[in-house]
Amino acid sequence: MAQILILGTAAAVRDANHENTHFVLIGDHGAILIDCGSNPLGKFQFQGLDDEQLKDVILTHFHPDHVSGVPNMLMHMWQLGRQSPLRFYGLHHCMNRMEDMMVAFSWQEWPNFFPVTFNRVSERFNAPVMENEDFKITAWPVQHFVPTIGLRILNKQNGRVLAYTCDTNPTPSLYELGKDADMLIHESAGEGFGHSSARQAGETATKVNAKSLYLIHYWVWETDPAPLVNHARETYNGPITLCQDYDIYEF
Repeated sequence: MAQILILGTAAAVRDANHENTHFVLIGDHGAILIDCGSNPLGKFQFQGLDDEQLKDVILTHFHPDHVSGVPNMLMHMWQLGRQSPLRFYGLHHCMNRMEDMMVAFSWQEWPNFFPVTFNRVSERFNAPVMENEDFKITAWPVQHFVPTIGLRILNKQNGRVLAYTCDTNPTPSLYELGKDADMLIHESAGEGFGHSSARQAGETATKVNAKSLYLIHYWVWETDPAPLVNHARETYNGPITLCQDYDIYEF
């Protein structure tokens, strides 16, 4: 069965025990990284995963807490001798800036560098992102400070659906993105433009008829996030999990 490995759960400000929000889908035919914290390969190693399993990376938007680990990850892979290709996916806004950032690091001068491609995703409802033997992934634009996508992930082996909101306040696209999802991973950084509270996450889970709710991208700096579960219970009566770094969920 496919797995979801949570590599980080913090919102923009991380602490010693929480990395910025990113996670990896692990299937029978490779792994897909969703956003990129500061040291995903170190977390792979800690979990006994071979980083050669990583074939694809989806970047939801160009904010530092979601993309700043990319240059380090690519440099680490190059230093470790990787030769297999790595594919990136994201909106034009994000992919254009990722390429510019790598040029700023003069990556074109790194000798014997492995193939990397940047694939643009259309900014529209139900836009194709990628598909392999394990998963079919589509994207919906959500409402944040820069162009941002949420993801709907179909496990092709068992028909289960994972919906990931990414950073967003409540917006109509979420109701298509998360419809009847088996797992809804919803941000809970707090109410306001571009973000949602745990209570709002529960409201969305109820509206989309999600079978379970997972809270992520929450405030951790000198803050106990545990009460977020009770906040979400005010508006959603299904199973609720507060994601923690290194959690593994069957999908």
